[in-house]
Amino acid sequence: MSDMIFREAVRADLPAVIALLADDVLGKARDFTQVDEAYERAFADISADSRNFLIVAEQDGELVGCLQITYIPGLGRHGAERSLIESVRVRSDRRGQGLGRELMVWAIDQARQRGCALVQLTTDKSRADAHRFYLNLGFKASHEGMKLPL
Repeated sequence: MSDMIFREAVRADLPAVIALLADDVLGKARDFTQVDEAYERAFADISADSRNFLIVAEQDGELVGCLQITYIPGLGRHGAERSLIESVRVRSDRRGQGLGRELMVWAIDQARQRGCALVQLTTDKSRADAHRFYLNLGFKASHEGMKLPL
């Protein structure tokens, strides 16, 4: 195990988190690198919601990864809660070192400890490396996801 620390993001982490989101093939087209009112509002909403957590991975005092966890209550699976993981990123110069795996294993453990029945995520069809990564963690491509941009 590395000396990685996982913690809930604080406002001071916001510039580094949005830089991680933009430092990505798909993120370059849909995210910005400067904190603006929209990012401030989204961060405040996530922080205020007891079912949402923006998690950062810190190593040697540097923010090297992030993800968002949302816990979703539901009636299906006998009223089970599920964990939705989104916006998984590892800083580009730190990819391929096992940090993403460590971050995901931590997030899955959080869901397990909370009593969730499953962990779910979506990944863009163009992300072949991400698909292999999630399959190696034990995820199954069991559903076809759909999105409607608004």
